[in-house]
Amino acid sequence: MLRFENLSKRYGDHVLFEKLRYRSEAGCVALSDEMGSGKTTLLGVLAGAIEQDAGEVWLGGYSLRHEAAKAKAVLTYVPEDCTANPLQTGRAFLEEVAALRRTPLDARALELADRFGLTPHLDKRFEQMSFGTRKKVCFTAAVLGESSVLIADEPLGGLDAPARAVLIDLFTSLAGNCTVLFTSYDAALAQACGATAISFADLAGGA
Repeated sequence: MLRFENLSKRYGDHVLFEKLRYRSEAGCVALSDEMGSGKTTLLGVLAGAIEQDAGEVWLGGYSLRHEAAKAKAVLTYVPEDCTANPLQTGRAFLEEVAALRRTPLDARALELADRFGLTPHLDKRFEQMSFGTRKKVCFTAAVLGESSVLIADEPLGGLDAPARAVLIDLFTSLAGNCTVLFTSYDAALAQACGATAISFADLAGGA
């Protein structure tokens, strides 16, 4: 469901990563490496938010380069600071994602929002939300329609203990039909989700 080949990214003369490759079907994958290794940039490239210098990415079988709209329609991307349009409400954001995936904002999503404690906050604008609340809104979008890939950068940041439990349950349930790729220094999260742990060394080795 997530595949990339020969991904390379540099900034000036600094090569951040080169010729990375990986393929994953349904399941959880935890990317862990030292700080400054390029994890956040890699996730941005995989989500189409950052342009790579070379290589290809496929999401749910769709090429991010040649079928960008279809690829992004099956992707839920949650960066570390999940700020959409600052003036957009959480409900409007979820409705926008639902429309992109040609599905309604259904009871499943609203139930997840309620479990996250979002019900009183859905009609607030993103600029009015806390760091953790914005992130929970973005995670709620993962259950709208057919999301084949969930990419999350440091997903536990800003979440309290009850929300972390909901997130682990979400990752575990999605992993049956979706690739869930996240970065985290928290080994307990990877273990709780039954995630496969990988590092840049695995990607460079053609895992």
